[in-house]
Amino acid sequence: MEFLGLIILAVLIMLYMMVKKNGKGINQISTGELKGMLNDRSKQFIDVRTPGEYKNKHIKTFKNMPLQSLHKQTDQLSKEKEVVVICQSGMRSANACKILKQKGFTSVTNVRGGMNAWNLI
Repeated sequence: MEFLGLIILAVLIMLYMMVKKNGKGINQISTGELKGMLNDRSKQFIDVRTPGEYKNKHIKTFKNMPLQSLHKQTDQLSKEKEVVVICQSGMRSANACKILKQKGFTSVTNVRGGMNAWNLI
């Protein structure tokens, strides 16, 4: 019985660490939610995949800003508008969201599952 309690505690700690790792103040949305906001001009949409990935297939309203050079391109974005970020799977976009938060952007949203999830809807 004590062993079961330790396992439950370990799982709870791991879940806490996963949530904390996502970063403070970074919104997470599904591709279904994204679909409903694509025409919202009060938002900025960026795709942080490589130019080759972007060229292969992308969502029309997203501008390509590869993760590797994002820190040099943030001056092209307004800190006054929400930034919605996508990549292939959601990992690079989560990193991009952290970079944007560090650069002073207050409204940052990551698309969970990225283009992999988008292609399923």
